[in-house]
Amino acid sequence: MSSMRLYDYTASGNCLKIRLLLGLLARPYERVPIDIFAGDTLGDAFARLNPVRETPVLEISSGQVITQSAAILWYLAEGTAYLPAERLERAQVVQWLSFEQERVMGTLGGVRFRVLTGRATRDAPAIAARLAAGRAALGVLDRHIAGRSFVVADAPSIADLALYPYISVAGDAGVDLAEWPEVTRWLDGLRALPGFVDDLAPYPPNTRPGGGRSIYDPS
Repeated sequence: MSSMRLYDYTASGNCLKIRLLLGLLARPYERVPIDIFAGDTLGDAFARLNPVRETPVLEISSGQVITQSAAILWYLAEGTAYLPAERLERAQVVQWLSFEQERVMGTLGGVRFRVLTGRATRDAPAIAARLAAGRAALGVLDRHIAGRSFVVADAPSIADLALYPYISVAGDAGVDLAEWPEVTRWLDGLRALPGFVDDLAPYPPNTRPGGGRSIYDPS
């Protein structure tokens, strides 16, 4: 019986980060499906797990829980090859985890969600601004990984796994990744890792406005 439970939404890039690491580590766990847009996070039971009602949530054998994808990645990677032991490299991992949340998820990931679920069109001013910021982030990453296989040091780390999900589907946001050949090469290198499985699901119909109840559409 698994000693960990992952409360997981299959269409979430943040949840995919955790599944990627658990798969690469071959760690057993119980996957608890959460349908955000069917109201699964709005009840009292889920609020006890995570008061901000977001996924992913990792429940460990002691019954304690960890929320926020970066924190879960760090916890799971501690003592493994996916978290460097050297002090500077660990700081660089934090740097790229923060970069992903600030510069990638809210731009490329946010645009993708809004466009695919019918909440906005790509030509809306706010969307155009987010896309510009996302493209700038891709430029930063492209220059950084030129001539290297991974984001930090010479081995894959949780920095790579955190950056992968929303960048890998940037095309859904209207961004052609062919413009950043180093990023494309890096993505292909990650996909070639033994045990790497990308099982990100498409957004289901209930993600569209009026299709369900969630923290994003409470009424």
